[in-house]
Amino acid sequence: MFKNKKSKIDPNMTDTLIGEGTHFEGKIRSEAGIRIEGHLTGDIECTGDVTIGENGSARSNVRARHVILAGQVTGNVIASGKLTIKATGKLLGNLTAQELSIESGGIFQGSSKMETGKEIAATDETDSANSVSPAADAASTAVLKTW
Repeated sequence: MFKNKKSKIDPNMTDTLIGEGTHFEGKIRSEAGIRIEGHLTGDIECTGDVTIGENGSARSNVRARHVILAGQVTGNVIASGKLTIKATGKLLGNLTAQELSIESGGIFQGSSKMETGKEIAATDETDSANSVSPAADAASTAVLKTW
């Protein structure tokens, strides 16, 4: 009845959407892109791209390839590629990126650090060595609320 398809995950495609009117609490890890149009509380680790839409907000530390911010993030952002803060975007936290673009009207409050992709990857490896194992992190659960 169900076929087991082993398809390669494309980091250029968005496969996870937190829709408008949705509140999500918990840590998200994804190999493909993520788009937030609702509200998220919890960290995001993404091999692909993360987009926070105009009505989206995240109280979160975000780690992704590219980050497009048209809504609000309260927390730190690490982009191994480019971080774009749109005219409606607001980042309240520190950032590390290889490339940074802030449109007129965009807000950034924090400190910035520009690094090459290799330096960011080395930081990732150091952070991974010092992080809590997934088994120890099992106590944190995800709660999906829709109002």
